[in-house]
Amino acid sequence: MFVDVWLHHISNKIYMCLLYFVPTGDITRKGYEKKRAKLLAPFVPQTQSKTHHTDFLSANFPPLLCFFFYIHTEAVQAALARHKEEKMALPMPTKRRSAFVQSPAENCTPPDTSSASEDEGSLRRRQAAISAMLAQNLQSPEYWINRSVQGSSTSSSASSTLSHGDGKTHNHSQGQTSVLADVLAHTRIESSSVPPDVTSTVPQDRNSRVGLPPNIAVKGMSRGQSRSSMMDTAGVPAHSHVSTKIQQLLNTLKRPKRPPLSEFFLDDSEEIVEFPQPGPNTPKPEGRQIIPVKGEPLGVVSNWPPALQAALARWGATQAKSPALTALDITGKPLYILTYGKLWSRSLKLAYTLLNKLGTKNEPVLKPGDRVALVYPNSDPGMFWVAFYGCLLAEVIPVPIEVPLSRKDAGSQQIGFLLGSCGVGLALTSEVCLKGLPKTQNGEIMQFKGWPRLKWVVTDTKYLTKPSKDWQPHIPTANTDTAYIEYKASKEGTVMGVAVSKISMLTHCQALTQACNYCEGETLVNVLDFKKDSGLWHGVVTSVMNRIHTISVPYSVMKACPLSWVQRVHVHKARVALVKCRDLHWAMMAHRDQKDTNLSSLRMLIVADGANPWSVSSCDAFLNVFQSHGLKPEMICPCASSPEAMTVAIRRPGAQGAPLPARAILSMAGLSHGVIRVNTEDKNSALTVQDVGHVMPGALMCIVKPDGPPMLCKTDEIGEIVLNSRAGGTMYYGLPGVTKNTFEVIPVNSGGTPIGDVPFTRTGLLGFVGPGSLVFVVGKIEGLLSVSGRRHNADDLVATALAVEPVKTILTLCFTVIGVMTPCFLHAFPQAIDSIHQVGLYCLALVPANTLPKTPLGGIHVSETKQHFLEGSLHPCNILMCPHTCVTNLPKPRQKQPVGPASIMVGNLVAGKRIAQASGRDLGLIDDQEQSRKVSQRFQDHSLQWRAQTDPDHVLYMLLNAKVTPVSTATCSQLHKRAEKITAALLERGGINTGDNVVLLYPPGIDLIASFYGCLYAGCIPVTVRPPHPQNLAATLPTVRMIIDVSKAACILTTQTLMKILRSKEAAASVNVKTWPNIIDTDDLPRKRPSYIYKPPTAEMLAYLDFSVSTTGMLTGVKISHSAVNALCRSIKLQCELYSSRQIAICMDPYCGLGFVLWCMSSVYSGHQSILIPPMELETSLPLWLSMLSQYKIRDTFCSYSVMELCTKGLGTQTEARGVNLSCVRSCVVIAEERPRLTLTQSFSKLFKDLGLSPRAVSTAFGARVNLAICLQCHDARAGHEVPPRGAPQSLPLMESGTILPGVRVIIVNPETRGPLGDCHLGEIWVCSPHNASGYYTIYGEESLQADHFNTRLSFGDTETLWARTGYLGFVRRTELLDASGDRHDALFVVGSLDETLELRGLRYHPIDIETSVSRAHRSIAESAVFTWTNLLVVVVELSGSEQEALDLVPLVTNVVLKEHHLIVGVVVIVDPGVIPINSRGEKQRMHLRDSFLADQLDPIYVAYNM
Repeated sequence: MFVDVWLHHISNKIYMCLLYFVPTGDITRKGYEKKRAKLLAPFVPQTQSKTHHTDFLSANFPPLLCFFFYIHTEAVQAALARHKEEKMALPMPTKRRSAFVQSPAENCTPPDTSSASEDEGSLRRRQAAISAMLAQNLQSPEYWINRSVQGSSTSSSASSTLSHGDGKTHNHSQGQTSVLADVLAHTRIESSSVPPDVTSTVPQDRNSRVGLPPNIAVKGMSRGQSRSSMMDTAGVPAHSHVSTKIQQLLNTLKRPKRPPLSEFFLDDSEEIVEFPQPGPNTPKPEGRQIIPVKGEPLGVVSNWPPALQAALARWGATQAKSPALTALDITGKPLYILTYGKLWSRSLKLAYTLLNKLGTKNEPVLKPGDRVALVYPNSDPGMFWVAFYGCLLAEVIPVPIEVPLSRKDAGSQQIGFLLGSCGVGLALTSEVCLKGLPKTQNGEIMQFKGWPRLKWVVTDTKYLTKPSKDWQPHIPTANTDTAYIEYKASKEGTVMGVAVSKISMLTHCQALTQACNYCEGETLVNVLDFKKDSGLWHGVVTSVMNRIHTISVPYSVMKACPLSWVQRVHVHKARVALVKCRDLHWAMMAHRDQKDTNLSSLRMLIVADGANPWSVSSCDAFLNVFQSHGLKPEMICPCASSPEAMTVAIRRPGAQGAPLPARAILSMAGLSHGVIRVNTEDKNSALTVQDVGHVMPGALMCIVKPDGPPMLCKTDEIGEIVLNSRAGGTMYYGLPGVTKNTFEVIPVNSGGTPIGDVPFTRTGLLGFVGPGSLVFVVGKIEGLLSVSGRRHNADDLVATALAVEPVKTILTLCFTVIGVMTPCFLHAFPQAIDSIHQVGLYCLALVPANTLPKTPLGGIHVSETKQHFLEGSLHPCNILMCPHTCVTNLPKPRQKQPVGPASIMVGNLVAGKRIAQASGRDLGLIDDQEQSRKVSQRFQDHSLQWRAQTDPDHVLYMLLNAKVTPVSTATCSQLHKRAEKITAALLERGGINTGDNVVLLYPPGIDLIASFYGCLYAGCIPVTVRPPHPQNLAATLPTVRMIIDVSKAACILTTQTLMKILRSKEAAASVNVKTWPNIIDTDDLPRKRPSYIYKPPTAEMLAYLDFSVSTTGMLTGVKISHSAVNALCRSIKLQCELYSSRQIAICMDPYCGLGFVLWCMSSVYSGHQSILIPPMELETSLPLWLSMLSQYKIRDTFCSYSVMELCTKGLGTQTEARGVNLSCVRSCVVIAEERPRLTLTQSFSKLFKDLGLSPRAVSTAFGARVNLAICLQCHDARAGHEVPPRGAPQSLPLMESGTILPGVRVIIVNPETRGPLGDCHLGEIWVCSPHNASGYYTIYGEESLQADHFNTRLSFGDTETLWARTGYLGFVRRTELLDASGDRHDALFVVGSLDETLELRGLRYHPIDIETSVSRAHRSIAESAVFTWTNLLVVVVELSGSEQEALDLVPLVTNVVLKEHHLIVGVVVIVDPGVIPINSRGEKQRMHLRDSFLADQLDPIYVAYNM
């Protein structure tokens, strides 16, 4: 069914199942221990015995019959016993108590597995051999060792090699084996630097940092050292709950590897799939080419009617009182008896009504050949019989379908597709059924999803018209015209209609009559659905042809009384019973309730799903129970059928005392390779199959290869059964293309020559022909799982699952879904599958009882279940993912291209490409106005003094509140005077010296700006710090304390409110409040001016410190000089064209980076007015920012991603009612130190487009720690330049990070060789600018980091220029656009932080890419974050929906990361919204999240450890 779990471009077709089966082997094998290697070493044989394959046709079956009875249960228990010996500790998933779904087993209805023809009857006795099997395995080490060597799934590395086709066995010494095991157990295919073991009892070596919180590191080492420092600081105690589970998970992955599959992904852009090549020991077919098998000739019957309608007319006239049908009520008692006379007369009335009473004489509603839907419940067979034969008499084509119970009924849309393709416009139903259909408020029948508009006709007798005496139906001789259409659902859920012609229907009746030896007047008990398949063929059509009395037992009766059909056989002395394996199992389980039954009247017990290879267990168990009640072995007659070919084969009822047909015990390993091999060695991997009799009379059967051209198979080869017969379907109605591939197949021989011109029909059954031309079926095409070149049948896996747990545990088990109630099943089932089938289990979901989509007769609707799984609406109660064990064919990592001093350099070319460098325009000369300011261009505080003198009343700042009204304003003079007062307070109360660091702890406002200039006037170094959150002091106050300690602040300037918080009892619980530096309240300032204002002697003096916590959890402080501030402000002024008459709006936090520069310094330098909006005000009034832009007609605004995201998610279009008009906005710049969030900016532009916002208005800025502003784009026509073109396959969309600022030069450098790269090559961004930071502020005093990050040179090329390393990866791409100078524009694209990248599988990944994929996986994912720990990828997902959706996200997240990024997720953590920490710029603090996870502080909803 599925080729592999991993295909690069077509993998969306792979994840369509709940149970994923993929090749085992890359990472490890379950349960390996070093002790096992030592144990196996002395017993590994030096020479391997040859495997003798026996041709199936020459095999002797009877001697092998002794094992089949308990064969599968013993295999499962033996496999589990071996795994129990290993005692491997596996981390179980954790879940909140509120997330559990309560599903009492006693409320469950009896299981129904009819949709997959699986068998549950063998469960009762499969447990009987457990103890004996365990004893045998434990007491016989030779058997255990031999089993391991032969290829058991729990074997060592040597035996694993054997199981994959390596026929050589090497005899190593015990010591060598142990050493090899140690080496393999600790092998890692990851990056060279391995993080420390979090569960180690040895204490980690930590730096003695005074007063530093353990969850934040301080940047003060080299790049390599800083990362390990970050790891060290993030450690947790060894007894941590989460850390222990992660270590357990790692232990399960420390196992030897199977031989890896051949890599099938090339290192180029073109991927080519290579299927695994068969090994030397792979079994191959050795028999001769099969000869088509002919069924017995179809007998000639003298009085056989020319059509089915003619037979009904004869019985209605001659045997009017003979019973045709007995219907049962809900209690299982007869409800009514429909005689042949009543059936004929009512069918005649319906035919007359359909043709003459539905329309006018000139415009009839129905004409012969029209299609009519029959909608009748399973509990009303009589009405269906009348409607079916009424349509045949009216020569219209009946299309029986299921009754839709609701508008969202499982499969209803596919039924609508069937009705549409068949052109159905009329539906027949009963009055009771019509009343039960869902209706609209007007009382009309609801229009079902995907259905054509139907006209409903009630067929109850009182609504029918008696035909006139001169009217007689036209009954032609059976011809090739379509008689009826039977629906067929594929595994994908599509429903097609199989057209059955009149001659096919008549011939099928004759073939069934001959094969089953039907006689007139017999009684038949039918438990099956009478609308299709065997229930229709035997119970409705053939029974009328032979005047058989049919007793229909509906599904509702079987649910209430599973023994009801046995009772009907006993009461009516029925000769034939038509059942499925589930009915045998239910009757066997309910046998104790009734013991006085007698089945001796039966001559034939037809098992309709006898093609299921595991039906032999149900048949044997039923025979074992009811043999004492008169049931004889020769009565049981399994059959094989398909909707296309109808009945393929059926076992004829045998004579009493005749020998039973033989059974075959086949090797499951051979079957997985499509070869028939009799199992003579290991009974734990054997499959016992029973025959389904001979081919139908008048049919010709072949076995062809299921893949490719229909080539004839060999005698010992498994293939698809194809049939040529007049008694089969003719086409898929309305689908000629699909019809040709199924109904017009001509087999060819090995040379490719057709064996004839007679077309065959594909049955979808996999099987072979045994001795005596007996037909054996081993599975279905729909249930075939193709894994790594081997095929596994879904029914085999079903039987394995049923043997793991007692019967009451298994609720439903289809080949894609398993429903159980005990969590121990999570580990037992994968072990059993792995050991017996040698196939890995990718995903196992446990669902509560009665929650899966059901078919009308109680079976599991597989396609709907699959759809629910893919949509994340299945809601399992537990789930287990095993991707590490299964996914082995990941793409090969790309080889790194070496770039070093040996590269060819000619002028501007490196290796034939232009050097990837770009620069902004020149800063230019100082204008006359600035020249008049003399030294003001050198120092920021002088700029304020100059403006206070020249233009004292000019308003520089305006602070708005949530009502869009000014709270406070500051003119040049007011700001200067307030700064002087703060300077006086510092000199009087602070007792500080020139050059001391002063912490500014203020909410966003004008006080922060005044304090900044007050510090400059006093000669102090200001350090802005975000104030702690009053409601979350425990999380925010330690960061404040850490910055104060690291900066060695001499005092703190703050407000009276914040001063009380710093000294409160709540604060004392988080930090030591007694050791705060001197705190100065600036709410009450002295009115006198300072005695002097400090003037720096040189522009290289330090102006302020900029501290920020990066997304990697690193606290970094950089030193900004006066010259850098002056150059940066001038660069921004030129780029944004700022002057005194301009207004800009700022809505972002003002504590670090470019946000602080725009908030505090840019207006003072350029003279423009800044309207300030604290982001916290948006929490109370979302439209504040946009309303302000509209009200003040702002042209340029600056914001953060968090503000933009808040507006996008919270506002929508509700601002239209407030009259917001954004047509005035020409530039909206997002300030951030990260890759531009393309999706967010596009969503924002699209959402507010109707409010007048130009799509080119939104742009981005980019800065780093070494340079606060590298790119900034204002009112530029190039805004939003993107690569690659939209829709490019396997591409990552990126947005230009803004125009490079004036005076800034950037170059792309290889971070390892430090050599320049070519255009469009990814590398580290280096920057050279007059406003570069002076260096890191560190308490360690190390200068090596300064030289490495701020004063570094290229290894070749321009080796004289000093560059600063940004730590960000990106590339430069020359575009076709022209800049102001007429040259082509060089666009800078930022990809991500180098420190933040994840090194996995030798490749570099950026968290934002994985998080973007994860966020698209499900609608309930609000946010996500990823990080690594000990080479495991951890994904944390915020769930915005209900907790019952938590487990739905686990496979979806794992799948999307595997599909789009070729990575296996190690741990999936589902948490509440708001758990993922973000900083003031809206950036995720992934390392803080990692620390909280490892310390078990997240309070997750669910944690899944993928095995």
